[in-house]
Amino acid sequence: MGDVCFDGSAIFCPVEKEYLWRRLALRTQQADPFCSGPLWQLSFHAAVSPRRPLYVQTDDEAVLAFAGQPLSDGSMALTPIESHWLFGACLLGGNAPALLESWLGQSEARAFSKILISGIRPGGKRAIHLLRRLDNNFHILHFADGLQCAASLKGGLDGFLARRSANHRQKLAKTLRRAQRAGIVFERHAPQTDEEAASLYARMLAVEKASWKGIAACGMTEQPARQLYAVLVRNLARQGLARIMFARHGETDIGFIFGGKAGNIYRGQQFSYHDAWKRWGIGNLLQVEQVRWLCEEGARRYDMGPLDGGAMRYKEHWTEKRLPIQSWLLLRR
Repeated sequence: MGDVCFDGSAIFCPVEKEYLWRRLALRTQQADPFCSGPLWQLSFHAAVSPRRPLYVQTDDEAVLAFAGQPLSDGSMALTPIESHWLFGACLLGGNAPALLESWLGQSEARAFSKILISGIRPGGKRAIHLLRRLDNNFHILHFADGLQCAASLKGGLDGFLARRSANHRQKLAKTLRRAQRAGIVFERHAPQTDEEAASLYARMLAVEKASWKGIAACGMTEQPARQLYAVLVRNLARQGLARIMFARHGETDIGFIFGGKAGNIYRGQQFSYHDAWKRWGIGNLLQVEQVRWLCEEGARRYDMGPLDGGAMRYKEHWTEKRLPIQSWLLLRR
């Protein structure tokens, strides 16, 4: 088992292993670098499934990040640590397929009859190497597809807006002028302490409770999302990587947007606004103001997560990059 453990409130990981994990998540062309890294993966584990055993294997240029999952027949499967949305890659680094092949042949790993691997880029080098190395010993099944979306921040806010449609830009300008006349302002926060993180998260939850998601009991006020984001905000704050913005009218929070940074990439997590203000375009205003802030900080990419239709269709207006991912299920022959 890898040298990673938890006490339910904090993450403990040897500095060199965490550094390698973070570096490889950013370097190896992941569709979702933030969610492939330790902050997202280990926050999910601590908040949602802390009793699952972790299996984090490393060599000089590769990381394997998995968790055990008991099955109803008494056997044990190996899955990504974040096993709900399957956003992240659990194989990082060019040598990861070889490291996985070697480890699965050892006695410690032979108990795993099923292995779920997420974050595979279809047709990529890692996918080809996995097939070559594992096909003789495993049946490899296609388990799930995903499509992540992102936007370049090249050229700053002006460059970002230039890549949006003319109609979208016109609507944004009109909405911003209307908000300015109404006295709506935007407040930036990059918390550094647990106390700051907890205070800001309480404000976020208050907005969420008054949003359509809170009213419908389907947002981050509900478990397990409530606990997951509490842990994530805190862990991001400890490294100075949280970026939280509130839309305010007078002394009242009417909206928020929240995400975290990994290198020069920002990954959006949640945004919400008071249902009484839904006709004011608060969500669009928060997006563009967050981009403004990120461009001032020199960020190069804005990741917006899954693009899967339905409620996520709004992301089509904000992004131009489409990044497909797959999850594969391996069954021992």
